[in-house]
Amino acid sequence: MTVVKVFVNYKESILNPEAEAIKQALGRLGYDDIIDLKVGKTFELTFADQLSYDEIEHEVNEICDRMLANFNMENYRYEISDSEAIQ
Repeated sequence: MTVVKVFVNYKESILNPEAEAIKQALGRLGYDDIIDLKVGKTFELTFADQLSYDEIEHEVNEICDRMLANFNMENYRYEISDSEAIQ
């Protein structure tokens, strides 16, 4: 099996009110040395072994573009790893 972790975050130009609220709350708790905080989404997809690396890449990009990330507001990146290497 192959595991793909997809990380979706807001683009730099998009205001993230949830991240700003957390950053302010951390400041009130005394963690005022934090200058930036990002909040995003993480997805973990497990693919069957019969797909090649190129097929998985193609499918992940298609899934992200069609469903997981809003192209206008978000960027995504992903990491592909063999599940046997993950212990």
